[in-house]
Amino acid sequence: MIFSSLLFLYMFLPITLALYYITPKKFRNLTLFIVDLVFYAWGEPMLVILMLVSIAVNYTAGIIIGLKREKKVFAKAVFIAAIIINIGLLGFFKYAGFIGETLNIVLPFLNIPVIEVALPIGISFYTFQTMSYTIDVYRNTVKMQKNIITFGTYVSLFPQLIAGPIVRYEDVAEQLMNRKESLAQFTDGVKVFLIGLSKKILIANQMGELWDALREGGADSGAVGAWVGIVAYTFQIYFDFSGYSDMAIGLGKMFGFEFVKNFDYPYISKSVTEFWRRWHISLGTWFREYVYIPLGGNRKGLGRQLINIGVVWFLTGLWHGASWNFILWGLYFGILLSIEKIFLLKLLKKIPVTFAHIYTILIFVFGWVLFYFEDMGEMGSFILRLFGSDGFGISADLKATVFSYIPLLLSAAVFSTPLPKKLYKLIKSPLALCVFDNIACILAMTVCTAELVSSDYNPFLYFKF
Repeated sequence: MIFSSLLFLYMFLPITLALYYITPKKFRNLTLFIVDLVFYAWGEPMLVILMLVSIAVNYTAGIIIGLKREKKVFAKAVFIAAIIINIGLLGFFKYAGFIGETLNIVLPFLNIPVIEVALPIGISFYTFQTMSYTIDVYRNTVKMQKNIITFGTYVSLFPQLIAGPIVRYEDVAEQLMNRKESLAQFTDGVKVFLIGLSKKILIANQMGELWDALREGGADSGAVGAWVGIVAYTFQIYFDFSGYSDMAIGLGKMFGFEFVKNFDYPYISKSVTEFWRRWHISLGTWFREYVYIPLGGNRKGLGRQLINIGVVWFLTGLWHGASWNFILWGLYFGILLSIEKIFLLKLLKKIPVTFAHIYTILIFVFGWVLFYFEDMGEMGSFILRLFGSDGFGISADLKATVFSYIPLLLSAAVFSTPLPKKLYKLIKSPLALCVFDNIACILAMTVCTAELVSSDYNPFLYFKF
């Protein structure tokens, strides 16, 4: 992982940027498409074929639907076939083993063989992107893409291929054909990329190490250590996910693309409803546009709306992984959102902001317990530890570990709020801003590189997606 990260930063990315900008504009999508395939093949050579199949299926479906739109029955049949193939591929590679294991538990007499296949990294992201294109062409909200290279570039764009954000074709259709790169956009991209890299390397990874130490400490952690540990994981998952999104957005800018914001300081939320408007925005938008609204949204009464929320959040949980804890996590938030929809949201708006914020923090922190533990037994033991099953004290060694991380925990808390951005905006002098940006970028790159070289802890949380 160290080698791969450094190789990406100091070889793959500079070479790719050089190739891209020496390529004439009309061939830049081709250059990007080839580079995208090389990037994906770097980790999974054979599974590039799967992505190419997905590209071919949805490109062909888009062409047929676009050309035969007046033949409604035929166009609908092609559309349904494409969706079935998309869901079928995702289901086979991501959920076949899970479904087999579940059926063997429920119906043991069937003795179904459990299929074990390698999970292609990023399959949930690029499958949702290809489906958004096919659905929008069928809805006639976007024009079919006649150039397969352009469409392939959209699906396989390496900046966001394996970790999001989920980019809908509608949002980048014009950019794919007529983007105009600029030095200002490129410079901004470098800054955003380095912010994301710093989030991942300097905060998320460190919080992950603290979480691992306290979780593995078991009974020695006690309730205090368990709470500090899950708070550390709360910071890890935010700075990891948002860090990768920032890196993707920054890389996109370097190549002339503007991707949608994916995280908007979710930990400052004052309700679960607000939290999910700020967390993984592109995923929430996808489910709203392609599941919630087609099911009827809030247009058919409260009862139907609550059912729709339940369906969306069951699928949201399942999207995150082939395990019951993800389904439980999705339903947990689905139920809480329904309760807020019925009455709690009105109450939260009336009480002091501090109490609403504390309520929301407790909700999402506990939610990350459900998200993390795939083993229900381990999850149960950890939840009991949170409430004192192993006592409240923490061992001397772990206490020393926690104290050593206090400055970083406080820094993580500050950087999960808009405060640093507000302070940055106070710099009014263009010269001072330029100096600050340059020093900050050089420092971020230097420290992140040093950390990658000196540490072998660099987990990739997105491997399940």
